Amino acid sequence: MDDDSPNWGGQKPPNIPPELAKMAERFKNNPPSKLPIVFMVVLGLVLFGAWTSYYQIKPNETGVVLRFGKFIDLAEEGPHFKLPFGIDKVVRVETGKNQKEEFGFRTLRAGVRTAYSPRNFDDESLTLTGDLNVSDIEWIVQFRVSDPFKYIFRIRNAPETIRDISESAVRQVIGNSNVDEILTTERDRLAGEVQQVMQDVLTKDYDIGVQIVTVKFQDVNPPESVKPAFNEVNEAEQQRESLVLQAREQYNKVVPRARGEAKQAIQAAQGYAVERTNKAEGEVARFKALLTEYKKAPEVTRKRLYLETLEQVLPGVEEIYVMDNEAGGALPLFNLRQPGKGGAQ
Repeated sequence: MDDDSPNWGGQKPPNIPPELAKMAERFKNNPPSKLPIVFMVVLGLVLFGAWTSYYQIKPNETGVVLRFGKFIDLAEEGPHFKLPFGIDKVVRVETGKNQKEEFGFRTLRAGVRTAYSPRNFDDESLTLTGDLNVSDIEWIVQFRVSDPFKYIFRIRNAPETIRDISESAVRQVIGNSNVDEILTTERDRLAGEVQQVMQDVLTKDYDIGVQIVTVKFQDVNPPESVKPAFNEVNEAEQQRESLVLQAREQYNKVVPRARGEAKQAIQAAQGYAVERTNKAEGEVARFKALLTEYKKAPEVTRKRLYLETLEQVLPGVEEIYVMDNEAGGALPLFNLRQPGKGGAQ
């Protein structure tokens, strides 16, 4: 047997196609030159180096350039070059848009018909209130990376840290509130407090370059076991608010009108008092003037007053009789009436 023939361990060699056997024989008799192999290796290294040295940063991203794991620079949007063969590495961080974390629920597909995960997330959503009630809260946190370097190097897993801080802040704020405030009108205020607590912790304690954009309570409900009782309480609260609004409406109708009538009556009384006072003062002045004239000429003044009084009284009298003591009866007065007037003169 030829020394170059393979050793099959005592077994029958496999059947080799004739074409493959001829190709192997030709390669054995005419081995390739080493120069083309070196050229191909060098060309491959050049292409690989060029491919690993080029990178591009997409919109809404910031690249953190690392050289042997050490921070070198930040790369903005657009094409860039770096040292090849893994010497420089680029970590892309989304800095131009808000990132979102969901608590108590998960969105599987957003759109016109949003699909949510059927999984139960009670370990995130169930929270104890300040009056020892349990509430089921679903909320979202939107944040933006303000410093990519701190976001990468300050902490190992920033999103998970943000989730833990958010759950802690929600339980702190909800634990200081009663269930009525959470279920009714104070959601926005409580969400603002949660956002402030999160931002203080992330900035002062961790400093990971994250800005909390918003915290929003998506849904706040009592646990399923006590939901009917809470619904009855809510209905009673709504009825109470409705009655209060009706009472305020009636108050706004009646009270201003009563105040207006009272003010009108007061003004009328004041006007009447002024009128009576002026009239009385005028009569007093007239009386004083007459008294002065009476003191000067009592008889003349007395006759004058008598005649003026008759001028005022007689026009309203229909029949006038003159009584003479010397006559035997009543003497009719001459017809001194003017046509068209009922009184005599």
